[in-house]
Amino acid sequence: MQSIVASTRAAQVTDCAQSVLVKVGMMENSYFRDLQNGSMPLEVFRLTQEQFYFIVVYFARPMAALLARIPDPRTRLDLLHNVVEEHGDFQPDAFHEVTIRKFVQSIDGDTDFDNMRPWASIDALNNILMGTCVLDEVEVGVCCLGIIEYAFMTISATIARTVIQRGWVQPEHLTHYALHAEIDSRHAEEFFAIVEPLWQDPARRRFIEKGLELGAYIWNRLYQDLYADALATVAGKKQSKVECLAK
Repeated sequence: MQSIVASTRAAQVTDCAQSVLVKVGMMENSYFRDLQNGSMPLEVFRLTQEQFYFIVVYFARPMAALLARIPDPRTRLDLLHNVVEEHGDFQPDAFHEVTIRKFVQSIDGDTDFDNMRPWASIDALNNILMGTCVLDEVEVGVCCLGIIEYAFMTISATIARTVIQRGWVQPEHLTHYALHAEIDSRHAEEFFAIVEPLWQDPARRRFIEKGLELGAYIWNRLYQDLYADALATVAGKKQSKVECLAK
């Protein structure tokens, strides 16, 4: 995992996040392993990205819920900036919903999202994020979202590089992941800076570590489940086709 410890305003929390992600081994899980070694078919990748749309569209909602729980306006600023940037800095054409839609289009995916049902793995992730941000300690919510942003900068760079290398997307048509590879280190820093002053308090550090570990776990599990669900969906389609041809 790429590190931003050297330049961050939240060196201690970022260092802990780095250690958590290394322990989880996210970039070595089956999704990223097979994406990079060439064994993941485009059909499978495409299905995972169609479903990932529902994560992108939802992500600002638990963030906004968490924002409402922070009483100090100065502390809210970094989180507010994240919420605004999810909405393209008030530019509708730059909404993250728009950039992920364009990416799905670039790999010839289905963008009829109004008539598409999110898989259970998507609902599970979104519901955990909302529940954490609304009901758990603020530090847990902040760090859960923060480590997802921290991990996503490496994930985005990996996906952007791989889809170009495999010829699935032309560089000039690459959207969403090129953007996040650039901005998510700053997003993570803005989250972690909120709780960095609390690091020396053992009682609060426990919640910081809990949030980091929870975020890493659910994000790693999401990609594993997406991959398994996509493989099963493709296998089911092939089986149905065989049965139809046999009739």
